[in-house]
Amino acid sequence: MMTINSINNLLKTTIPDHLMSPKNIEDVLKLPTFLSSIHSLQELTGKDFDSVDISLQESLVLRRLTQLVEICRINPVWKERINNRIGYDKVTTYETFMSIPITDKEVFTDLFTDQRVGMVVPIEKGGFQIASSGGTTSGRASEIVYSRKELLDTYKRAGDFIGKHIVSRYMDLKQACWIGTTLADSQLWSSGTMVGGLLQEIPNTNYLGIGAMSCDTYQRIMNNPGQKAFMGIVSDITSLVPYAQSLTIQQKQELRLALYGSGLLPRKVKEDLKQLYPNLLILSFFAATQAETIGLQLDENSNILTAVPGLHLIEIVDDNGRWVKEGEEGDLVITRLFANEAPILRYKLGDRVIRRANLKTNTLNSMQFEYVGRSDDFIIIANIKFYIPHALPIIVRNLKNANIIDLYRQADMYQFQINENKNDVHLIIATTDAEFYISACRDKKDEIAKAILSGFLESVPNNDKKCFINNNCHCRISYVDLDSPLFHITTVGKIPLIYKLTES
Repeated sequence: MMTINSINNLLKTTIPDHLMSPKNIEDVLKLPTFLSSIHSLQELTGKDFDSVDISLQESLVLRRLTQLVEICRINPVWKERINNRIGYDKVTTYETFMSIPITDKEVFTDLFTDQRVGMVVPIEKGGFQIASSGGTTSGRASEIVYSRKELLDTYKRAGDFIGKHIVSRYMDLKQACWIGTTLADSQLWSSGTMVGGLLQEIPNTNYLGIGAMSCDTYQRIMNNPGQKAFMGIVSDITSLVPYAQSLTIQQKQELRLALYGSGLLPRKVKEDLKQLYPNLLILSFFAATQAETIGLQLDENSNILTAVPGLHLIEIVDDNGRWVKEGEEGDLVITRLFANEAPILRYKLGDRVIRRANLKTNTLNSMQFEYVGRSDDFIIIANIKFYIPHALPIIVRNLKNANIIDLYRQADMYQFQINENKNDVHLIIATTDAEFYISACRDKKDEIAKAILSGFLESVPNNDKKCFINNNCHCRISYVDLDSPLFHITTVGKIPLIYKLTES
């Protein structure tokens, strides 16, 4: 058991005191990267950082946060934001760090777009990579700024983690191994190119930069000898089902990993994939702006996501920006630790997650959480605010119990289209048996409406139900084919859970 003094001495050796308070931009440019600090700690302890006791990991991260806050104070805008909230003292506890204001997407856009007043090292110094964002809630375009050398460190750290804890466990490295992404450069804002960068750093694998994939492209990729893995958004992974028709039995056996991001993969699609590809493991890859790898699903039978130790400080916070307890739900906030030159403190990503118990094993100690949904997946129907991810499991249960449809097992895709002005809820369900369901449910309109409506109401506290106007809410279902134009699809091919109609 290490003593407090021995831990402090270890940390001061890893990040020496004279590096903790840089005074100017030139000092920042001379700082070692945080990855080098992680490597230093590994050498001093004789352990891989993943397996270091989580309390020691947290101590190093706190020391890094102390340094990051001082780096930010070089910038006058950050200095004012920090000092107005915590004064001029250094951050020496997580409690103090929690007092620094949250950086929401509007503030983020103000800091790093156009004049980029939030950068510590000015853009004129060079060495940066700029990525365009898909826009904030207000529709404002924004940009993300990375130091290229620290971005390469990010790729290296995350690539090593995926290689060690996923690829080496589920792929046979004695033969050729291939891993590629279908994310294209046009999806840069959703970490498309970023994800490709870190996939290239997975040891002992060959990288495929696929981009938009057709059946012919897939066939050509699968002709390569050895085992394959793909990372893509949900619709790309879903396409592996029809593409399987052109494969041999051996080729189907060689697909070992499917990593999906940007949404939830329907249960039916998972089951179809597993039936077609007998050796396939399907895992969630959770990434977002400023966080190319926030959390990875390591166990197919658990929805829990595991963070890459040392890559980010991950906070799950309540409405006051304070950490929630284990088992509680909150907003996901991250601080990128590999960011000397353009740091962002406490960036709110716009996702709701549940804090889970830390993972503690001989080979990996890390924070864990479970994805719930987007923070703005709220709707207002008949004067009540509903959170769709909370209501969805209840609606699924109600529809199944009413013999209408088992949404999780029989739907390939689904989307709620909401007109809040008219209190209208339209659930669009894509299935290969659309004609059958249309016929079977023709006389079940009232049962469908009741199943959806009661699902919404059961998902909120009783006090919120008092103002609900039952007769003014309209709920319906449309069964459509997989290629139906009824679905709202984003410009980069994503099908959001909720699409809000604007007509009055």
